[in-house]
Amino acid sequence: MISPLHIPILRLGRPYQSLDKIEFTAAGRRVEVSMANSGLIRRDLQGLERAGAALQAIPCATLASYCEKAAELFLHGELPWGLGDERQSPEDYVVALSQLTGLPHSLGRANMGKVHAAMANIRAVLAGLTRGLPLEMFDRGYIRQGGIDVNFFPQTESLGVLLPSNSPGVNSLWLPALVMKIPVVLKPGREDPLTPFRLVQAMIAAGFPREAFGFYPTSHDGGDALLFGTGRAIAFGSDATVKKYAPYRHIQVHGSGRSKVLIGDDYADQWEQHLDVVVQSIASNGGRSCINASAVLISRHRDALADALARKLAAIVPRARDDRDALLCGFANPSMAKGINERIDELLQTPGAEDVTARYRQGPRLIEAHGQTFLQPTLISCRDPEHPLANTEFMFPFASILEVPQARMLDVIGESLVVSAFTRDRAWTVDLMTSTNIERLNIGPYPTNRVQWEQPHEGNLFEFLYRRRALQGDLVAV
Repeated sequence: MISPLHIPILRLGRPYQSLDKIEFTAAGRRVEVSMANSGLIRRDLQGLERAGAALQAIPCATLASYCEKAAELFLHGELPWGLGDERQSPEDYVVALSQLTGLPHSLGRANMGKVHAAMANIRAVLAGLTRGLPLEMFDRGYIRQGGIDVNFFPQTESLGVLLPSNSPGVNSLWLPALVMKIPVVLKPGREDPLTPFRLVQAMIAAGFPREAFGFYPTSHDGGDALLFGTGRAIAFGSDATVKKYAPYRHIQVHGSGRSKVLIGDDYADQWEQHLDVVVQSIASNGGRSCINASAVLISRHRDALADALARKLAAIVPRARDDRDALLCGFANPSMAKGINERIDELLQTPGAEDVTARYRQGPRLIEAHGQTFLQPTLISCRDPEHPLANTEFMFPFASILEVPQARMLDVIGESLVVSAFTRDRAWTVDLMTSTNIERLNIGPYPTNRVQWEQPHEGNLFEFLYRRRALQGDLVAV
């Protein structure tokens, strides 16, 4: 009988097999994952000073080169599955990821490409985060700007990260910390320990010191120990997660994005020309990303746009995991899909909303197909921005559509991670750029999932980890 694969805890680089394990089947193999308790995490975090020293000893430019090399290893290499000598090919990873998360192979490979691109473009990413500071600043601790010396110093000796399972691409957000000489301590999502473990193995193989990585599959208590035991931390999760951790300034919370497409007066009559951009905003990556649009606002022609969008979205149907045209994700937990479906149907009982995709959808919203449970794309037309379905988010291609005068749009959108505003109106553009509700802004007919490596995706990791202070004195000896 073939022994199970075992994914260990990485106690600041040292593999550790726990008596407490969870098991699953992936790529035709039984896989065990060691689980860390909160006491073990607290003990290990006391050794973070050594982890930081290992990174400080390596020039930042060299770390950037390691990251570029790791990008190729992550995308193309055969890397350790876990303990033992067995190697995981990229195809092994994609198949196992699909079985654990419901992500079809096509989207698994697409997410691999996103992470690879973030790593391969790490110098551009750092230039965007630091606004063009040279890499040697991380070696020297200061830089000359505008004729004065400025000191940038780390506010923490580590970055703790509570990762989700919805999309592997979110792992690209913590990667720059290592090149900025900050060790990372990771709690993987329960359904996706594979992506962060493969990334860590790629980065170690590329040259990063192994003690710079903590990998702790754990419970909620262990997650809290990790968050509160690191000087800076990032938590991905639901609105409940945001509410729990929002009071703590050292924790950056990435919750529901509630991203939007706003179609202004000067584009409203041209909506047909940009229909595919709106569909991409809603449905890319299976609708699982925080940068997917969850609402579309147009100043007129809502009903015509809603009908055309519904036709396009309803044509995205469940397919087998290995179908190259698969665009929908199955739910690893069928009860979650059932709960979401019941919640939508319940809220549709509130007057003023219609599931427009029901006109064209093949079968019900919740459907069993190809051995998985799916939620089919759903577009809700709302007459009132206050309707409970008008500004909400679910983990599949779901969006509301509203007709709102351009002058009122910024008053009704609420906090939005990404806004794509289709407009050339200069006055409204100024209003958009000064809105405190918008984290990232696209001006023009661009999809909400558009990424530029020179621009921070969500928040600014450099400003979160480092602080600037004025500096005076003789720096010749430094």
